[in-house]
Amino acid sequence: MLLDTSGLLALLDAREPMHQKARDEYKRAATRLTHGYVLAELVAVANARGVPPGPVLRFLMSLVANPDIETIYPDQPLTGQAIALLMARQGRGYSLCDATSFVLMRARKLHDALSMDQHFDDEGFRRLLV
Repeated sequence: MLLDTSGLLALLDAREPMHQKARDEYKRAATRLTHGYVLAELVAVANARGVPPGPVLRFLMSLVANPDIETIYPDQPLTGQAIALLMARQGRGYSLCDATSFVLMRARKLHDALSMDQHFDDEGFRRLLV
């Protein structure tokens, strides 16, 4: 599964309505993939929601150090593919983070996303947090 920003926030913050479901789905996953744009977005969203920085940064460090999570750090070719997808999908409200996730999921033949973001459904993927 792809670990998206909203799914990781649900794992991090027990106050999130989907916290338990996120934990359950995370435990069931055979594959866990995320990328650097998700991690950057996670810090920004957690800060905006008032999650204290200490727990956010400890969670971030645990994600990066976890051998069961593959973290891709987008390079120029991957970012170019994501931008091309954004160009093709103008008006849908996708972020660069979203587009990068979609490109990676297609490349890795992943169908499931630990996410609450409707955009995954729009692109033909299955979001697990509904």
